[in-house]
Amino acid sequence: MSSNILQLPREGSPEDAAARATHGDARHPFLIALGERVRALRARRGLTRKAVAIASDVSERHLANLESGVGNASILVLLQVAQALQCSLAELIGDVTTSSPEWLLLRELLEHRDEATLHRVRAAVGEMLGTGGDNAGRSSRVALIGLRGAGKSTLGQMLAEDLGFPFVELSREIEQFAGCSIAEIQSLYGMNAYRRYERRALEEAIQIHSEAVIATPGGLVSDPSTFNLLLAHCTTVWLQASPEDHMRRVVAQGDLRPMAASDEAMKDLKSILAGRAAFYSKAEFQVNTSTQPLDQTFLLLRQTVRDALNLG
Repeated sequence: MSSNILQLPREGSPEDAAARATHGDARHPFLIALGERVRALRARRGLTRKAVAIASDVSERHLANLESGVGNASILVLLQVAQALQCSLAELIGDVTTSSPEWLLLRELLEHRDEATLHRVRAAVGEMLGTGGDNAGRSSRVALIGLRGAGKSTLGQMLAEDLGFPFVELSREIEQFAGCSIAEIQSLYGMNAYRRYERRALEEAIQIHSEAVIATPGGLVSDPSTFNLLLAHCTTVWLQASPEDHMRRVVAQGDLRPMAASDEAMKDLKSILAGRAAFYSKAEFQVNTSTQPLDQTFLLLRQTVRDALNLG
């Protein structure tokens, strides 16, 4: 009796090994690892390749190629396979938070929790690991965060003078470490190198100063590791401003990074602000620098920080 079902090499068989050898170095390491995860997940679920093919509406040949590390599958195919295996797409592609049973159990516990609950968990984990809890319990290092043009440098210098604290402009510290400007760091060495200098500058500022006012680069919140370090060791204040004020102040400084090459600078600025607002909002305190003149804004910031640090 003939059959129209495609007969595929059994995993680990000589035929399977020969098929893999045929592709040799053409197999990308990422695709090899992806195939191994698909096989492992299928085994964990106790499913045959045919069962996964039916459930995902992906051919057995396509799945065989995927599991052998030669199937450069589209994201939609991977999504179908993930659904058939009843796992997340992150687990399929190898996200670190799916790399062990403990990670997976933690993901399950935290999934669908609201922001307030996640905040409490993060603070508790920080306390348990000794990396600081809920914003370091009012550290005397005051970090000003926010988009460029919020007033971090101007207000930071004024606040440091009033408190008698050193003022640390983190962007200048980054340039000293690198021996060149921030623009040169990014253009010559790339964003990854810049982020390493940024973290190194923050680590040194924390190590050297038990009391300080630190003006941070606007994009520092983009690196979760560095931002966690800041939250753990500093009292944080988000200096907010309207997009129009951000743009006006940046233009007045003669600096349009990263909007310099864009014909729609305001649209880009609003997009960046929207993308970072959820991270900026993790600061303990917020001060709007657009709703009153500079001297009144400073008095508001001064009172906010002095109350937080119990300085009277």
